[in-house]
Amino acid sequence: MKHLELNKGSKFPLLGLGTWKSEPGEVANAVIEAVKIGYRHIDCAAIYGNEKEIGEALNNLFQDGIVKREDLFITSKLWNDKHGEENVIPALQKSLEDLQLEYLDLYLIHWPVPMKTNSAGDKSDDYYTEEEMPISTTWKAMEKSVEMGLVKNIGVSNFGIKKLQKLIDNSVIKPAVNQVELNPYFQQLELFEFCNENNIALTAYSPLGSNDRPANLKKADEPILLEDESLKLIADEKDCSVAQLILAWVQERGISVIPKSVNPTRLRQNFESSDIDLTTEDLLKIKAVNKDRRFVDGAFWVVDDGPHTIQNLWE
Repeated sequence: MKHLELNKGSKFPLLGLGTWKSEPGEVANAVIEAVKIGYRHIDCAAIYGNEKEIGEALNNLFQDGIVKREDLFITSKLWNDKHGEENVIPALQKSLEDLQLEYLDLYLIHWPVPMKTNSAGDKSDDYYTEEEMPISTTWKAMEKSVEMGLVKNIGVSNFGIKKLQKLIDNSVIKPAVNQVELNPYFQQLELFEFCNENNIALTAYSPLGSNDRPANLKKADEPILLEDESLKLIADEKDCSVAQLILAWVQERGISVIPKSVNPTRLRQNFESSDIDLTTEDLLKIKAVNKDRRFVDGAFWVVDDGPHTIQNLWE
């Protein structure tokens, strides 16, 4: 298993198991199977609604002696309605309780979108403005969670360069990771360079285009990444699937990646992507398919008279 070293020294597996869209009743078996295959990074989030089942799977793995707690790298995320200095620790403790863990290896701010408690996000009154709820106040509590020993590393998700720089400028503990959409159609070249310069690891979500996400989150003209002809040609040359090629490409760039699957065969195929070697020519060919097109564009946070637009969300 290939690793990165985070800015606080933790080893961060390049390949992990994503659990977004993994249904209750399926996710526990997927986690157990993944760990048996060799996965050591499990990416979770409170909003996914499956942390209790993942916790049962983790407990079974530990009880059965398949792995020890220190063998695994477990990530979870703070949801939007738990921003604010007084809300972070209780939300974190709830995730720890559900996951049956004493600490997390990584805790992320899921979105730079502070919302009021238990709000649905479908009207402007559900949201705080940046002035009402600065990210820096939430980050102070994230830093406190490290001091309390509840978390080893803290970071963010869905942050662009400007938001990252502002956070860096107003923090004691720098973010260790930024988890963002990243795939051959959306390669995040500028953000990748910025994070490298600031010793922030990137994690790629939706690396395969997330074609299984809900229909209301898709555009009518959306391309299907796994059917890209240029990628198919390279994959054929490597005697691998397009999915395996993409996962190998992400890791080759020194970016961690968290494909989701509950299928044992697919889990193993994804894991085997780590063994695929790509040449400089391969990397240039994959770079050429970039469309700078997001599959998950954040439009669901844009409401009438609300504080967010597509532009200011990502800037």
